[in-house]
Amino acid sequence: MEKSNRLYILWTNADILTADKMVMMYATNSMLNQWWEEVTVIIWGATAKLVAENDLIQTKIKIAQHAGVHFSACKACVDQLGVTDKIAELGIEVMYWGEGLTNLL
Repeated sequence: MEKSNRLYILWTNADILTADKMVMMYATNSMLNQWWEEVTVIIWGATAKLVAENDLIQTKIKIAQHAGVHFSACKACVDQLGVTDKIAELGIEVMYWGEGLTNLL
């Protein structure tokens, strides 16, 4: 079986410390240190609200994007939380992730 060099991080915890010290730190450093060829962070659930409302996390996302990290948000989640426009303004892809996540698993 061929080893995939793509990492997908399913980010579902809206805790700011977890976001900063795990998700953003690992995703960004993964690209800067070439641990993975591609890194995608999937924003799911309450995390979408955190991203839309927190300046620190928005800054960390911009840094990660600059390093090459791709961000994608669950469309159902951002729509239900009323943050679709803000997420899109941050340059984050918005799409339905149910089937895609199932295929990844």
